[in-house]
Amino acid sequence: MNQLTTPLAERLRPRTLDDYVGQQNLLGTNKPLRRAIERNTIPSMILWGPPGVGKTTLALLIAEATRRPFHSLSAINSGVKDLREVLSRPSGLFSPILFIDEIHRYNKSQQDSLLGAVEKGQVTLIGATTENPSFEINSALLSRCQVYILEAFGEKELTELVSRALEKDDWLRSKKITVESYDALFRLSGGDGRKLLNLLELVVLAEGEKEEIVITDEGVTQAAQQNIARYDKSGEQHYDIISAFIKSIRGSDPNAALYWMARMIVAGEDPEFIARRMLILASEDIGNANPTAIIMANACMQAVKMIGYPESRIILSQVAVYLATSPKSNASYTAIDDAMALAQKTAHLPVPLHLRNAPTKLMKEIGYGKEYRYAHSYEGNFTLQNFLPDDLKGTKLFEPGQNAREEEIRRKLQQWWGEWYGY
Repeated sequence: MNQLTTPLAERLRPRTLDDYVGQQNLLGTNKPLRRAIERNTIPSMILWGPPGVGKTTLALLIAEATRRPFHSLSAINSGVKDLREVLSRPSGLFSPILFIDEIHRYNKSQQDSLLGAVEKGQVTLIGATTENPSFEINSALLSRCQVYILEAFGEKELTELVSRALEKDDWLRSKKITVESYDALFRLSGGDGRKLLNLLELVVLAEGEKEEIVITDEGVTQAAQQNIARYDKSGEQHYDIISAFIKSIRGSDPNAALYWMARMIVAGEDPEFIARRMLILASEDIGNANPTAIIMANACMQAVKMIGYPESRIILSQVAVYLATSPKSNASYTAIDDAMALAQKTAHLPVPLHLRNAPTKLMKEIGYGKEYRYAHSYEGNFTLQNFLPDDLKGTKLFEPGQNAREEEIRRKLQQWWGEWYGY
């Protein structure tokens, strides 16, 4: 292979599961997906994760490890006719793997055409998506698939990718390359392994015929700036610009938010994608600091579905400015994450008897619902009682943010719960 015609990321694509970097929560020893692959009992699945974390590579490795026929389609340039042609092919002892990249781009009828084949086991579907399957995959198809979440690479995985490249790629090994700093490589790749490797190759190419190369943050930044790609709504810039847009709103900068939104609109980005991201932000980054924000964002989502471009740009602009200039709070977002982490550790704790449902006489006799105090029977519709498992009594998960609306919530909590939760 010629290093100038085949990208580094492709040259280094893993050939076995042991060479696969990351996703140890799925592929580590005795982890669920690893066991399924080893037993050749893989279910139809959706691989959900950001770009450059190895979704396509994993699908190829699964096919190789299970020795199944492998058919690949891209949802960007295939349709029902292509699906039917693949599904009509004969299969052997085990169902063939049908890999569909960017499956979220299939419309409802295209996704529906997969249902029968998946349900009958005619094919084992592996769909790859960067979008939340709950929003983008039909519920009927989603119910027939296991969803596996692939995480963005951390510093450890990114370092391993660079080390492997320098050790295993023939062209890179022909040079004496040292890495002075990884900071710019990691920052500009944003957890995307493919982007990291291609950026590494770009930096080395920029050094020309030099045999000894030192990779510095300055060199990486300069090489990247000279090769900034035009916005491509199906490529890497898509994710970089939506990230800049969201961070600008979170940072309360309406000018920057409008600029990045304009970049997306001019490039023809799906207005529903922009609106959906603003709807998520309205809850994640504003929350109860301004409860109207999620109402505005939801109305925006509904409006752009009905209107489309060019008029929807006006609605998108209005809501982006509203969200950017709104008070911010991530208190509810952090609270549910903390609560879920606690729930995973304490799922064995029983519901206190006084909170249990008591639909039968026996349940009442053994204490279900006993001593529960009905809030509306007390002054101010409130009375102190424990609503958590006994072992977690007094555990505070929600901390109001520093804004006018949540300071009001804080005063109410202090009035109701005082020292109970430490408000």
